[in-house]
Amino acid sequence: MNTQLFKSDTRGTANFGWLKANFSFSFGNYFNADRVQFGMLRVLNDDTIDGGTGFGTHSHANMEIITIPLEGGLEHRDSMGNEGVIRFGEVQVMSAGSGVEHSEMNASKLEEAKTLQLWVFPDRENVAPRYDQKSFDIENQINTFVNIVSPNDQNDGNALWVYQKTFFHLGIFDSNTTTNYSVRITKNGVYLFLIEGEILINNQVLKARDAMGITDFDSVEIQIISKSKILLVEVPMN
Repeated sequence: MNTQLFKSDTRGTANFGWLKANFSFSFGNYFNADRVQFGMLRVLNDDTIDGGTGFGTHSHANMEIITIPLEGGLEHRDSMGNEGVIRFGEVQVMSAGSGVEHSEMNASKLEEAKTLQLWVFPDRENVAPRYDQKSFDIENQINTFVNIVSPNDQNDGNALWVYQKTFFHLGIFDSNTTTNYSVRITKNGVYLFLIEGEILINNQVLKARDAMGITDFDSVEIQIISKSKILLVEVPMN
């Protein structure tokens, strides 16, 4: 098993006043040749968006985009005619495919919204754009990983799906417990992002917003030091 630790304070940053962002991978004006992507995972942005502001209409193509609100909600509008609010406890996926325009505005005029947005390269190009969102009761499923995103051809209907051999899991774990994650597809890697808490993997301590890339393994043991919320992203490495 190979592991690489990425401390939270080594991420790229941006502060536009209305938006405070941390970039796990090269994005916008932040470029790090060693952090362009992890396998098929291209973007993991940790955003705080002021009330009454947000991302105006912009376009995407040939990317699987997954949005996970951590606090508050985002009002979504797109060129496919979708309109609605995605809130804490929900997850949104969008296959940009042949091209889509959308906007994401803070649903509150006053309160901040905090979100994670991830982009994954698709396994096919120029598909018809699509959008979906789903609620997941993570808070009441303690000490287990809940599958929130699966490949389109390996989805049991409980998770959202995308055009890539990727599996996203979220989990909340009590302190002083141990959990394991077994890779779903041989040769896939895992990018683990610690949203909250403190954990130990392979004798390395991760604290809130730290991440770890894990490759060449079948199963990994995760020791929970303090109550933790973990995002696991399993992706093809090439």
